[in-house]
Parts: sequence; C-alpha cells; structure tokens
Amino acid sequence: MYMTYGEPGGNALKKSRPLSPHLQIYRPMLTMIMSIAHRITGAALYAGTLLLAWLLIAASMGAETYATAASCVNSLPGKLILFGFTWALFHHLLGGIRHIIWESGHGFSHPQREWLAQATLIGGIVLTAGVWGIAYLVS
Repeated sequence: MYMTYGEPGGNALKKSRPLSPHLQIYRPMLTMIMSIAHRITGAALYAGTLLLAWLLIAASMGAETYATAASCVNSLPGKLILFGFTWALFHHLLGGIRHIIWESGHGFSHPQREWLAQATLIGGIVLTAGVWGIAYLVS
C-alpha cells in the first residue's frame, strides 16, 4: 500500500514509502498479549486497592460500618472481584519479574521469551488457585 503525496505545484507524485502497519497486520503473540494484560492488571490493582482501603476504613469506623462492607466483600460478586484481584496481583508480580529478567539482558531469545510469557500466565493461575485453595481449607 502506497500513499500519494502532492507537491506544492499541485502535481501528485507516487512515493514508494509504505504506510505504517496497523494492528490488523500484526498476528497476536503471547508476549504481546502478556504485555497488554500487564497494563490491564496494573489498572485493576489500583481499583482493587481502593476496595481494600474501603474495607479497612470501614473497619476503623465501627462494627456496623465494617459489617456492611464485609457483607459486600463476602457476597458472590465481592468474592469474584477478590478472586480477580488476587489473580491480577500475581500476574502483575510475575510480569514484573519477567521485565526485571529482561532488564538484566536475559531472556530475549525466542524460546526464552515464550517460556517466560507462559510461566507468567500459568504461574499467576497456579498461585491464585493455591491462595484461594488454602483460604478455603483454613476457613
């Protein structure tokens, strides 16, 4: 795909410079998806931290206020949000470790990049399941 540029005199010349590639051209790769997920989980952690701060502030304001906040957190939607927050926390943590490895100059070859992306994805799921499994057994 080439773009036509006009000259000051009004004559249009066809330049042989391609347009910049758009997102439709790129094939989604695991490392690209993990990068996008890292940014999304960072935003989710911000929202989840506000939820936990609300719970702690409610606890400091008295038993009735805390009971109201705790009932919201202990409801099914509240537990789903906490589950997602736990996953976002572990996924973002492991993504940060992956970036630290890259900052040290390691893990850039093709199999290493893919392995680190898979480890981030699988590790976040396993750690989240482990925390919630332990919480279920303890309660």
